[in-house]
Amino acid sequence: MLGAIEAGGTKFVLAVSDNTLEHVEKLSIPTTTPEETFDKVFEFFDNYTLEAIGVGSFGPIDVNKNSSTYGYVTSTPKLAWQNVDFLGKLKERYAVPVAWTTDVNAAAYGELKKGAAVGKNSCLYLTVGTGIGGGAVINGEPLEGYGHPEMGHIPVRMHEEDSFKGTCPYHSNCLEGLAAGPAIEQRYNKKAQYLTDRKDVWDIEAYYLAQALMTYTLTLSPEKIILGGGVMKQSQLYPLIRKEFSKLVNGYVATPDLDEYIVSPGLDDNAGITGCLLLAQKEL
Repeated sequence: MLGAIEAGGTKFVLAVSDNTLEHVEKLSIPTTTPEETFDKVFEFFDNYTLEAIGVGSFGPIDVNKNSSTYGYVTSTPKLAWQNVDFLGKLKERYAVPVAWTTDVNAAAYGELKKGAAVGKNSCLYLTVGTGIGGGAVINGEPLEGYGHPEMGHIPVRMHEEDSFKGTCPYHSNCLEGLAAGPAIEQRYNKKAQYLTDRKDVWDIEAYYLAQALMTYTLTLSPEKIILGGGVMKQSQLYPLIRKEFSKLVNGYVATPDLDEYIVSPGLDDNAGITGCLLLAQKEL
């Protein structure tokens, strides 16, 4: 059996499947303390004979195999999880290969193999919700180097009608600080789902996201960009982002037709856990 963990800051999604990925059993548990959470993880997986595990974790995490803290959750704002040896705890319990990457890299891999980017060699997945995170698959492999992408923390230019200071404790007005769910809520004193009819809200949101997508396009040139997360449930955002993206790029580089280039997830909310199962399969 293949095991998978989509480790989010709010919840862990656990899954097992056979090698065909056709028969999947899942469980969602809250992310509490590491001790409590791992007890529930082990309780779930101990019922199966695992051959490999794929993990996509919230971060930042250490993905550098030459590092003494490889497999750790590092400087996360979730204080109880700082410097936790996530991979070590799993390997101590289960003597099987473990694929280890970010939750958004796993989602990108899931979308490439089973979702909106099937048939492509590259894609980028950006989640816009409580935070903003991005992962990419380039030439069929999740993008990692000394570390992993932190796409939510790139600088963006302020919209001329926006005076909001930003919510990011590290960079204030980075992409996440200006465009994640909490930024929308603090700027307007309402959650995003109660602002659906406010065109000004989504024009500003699209302006920031389109800037980011232009940067990713110019640096990585993915074949597909997939936007997920709670904020992107506002489906009116997609055409606004495409329009703003087109204005910003201004014909400088060629891209696929924007209706096919900037898209919603093909796997809905299952991109991450599907990617984790696929990475476990790949690890075998």
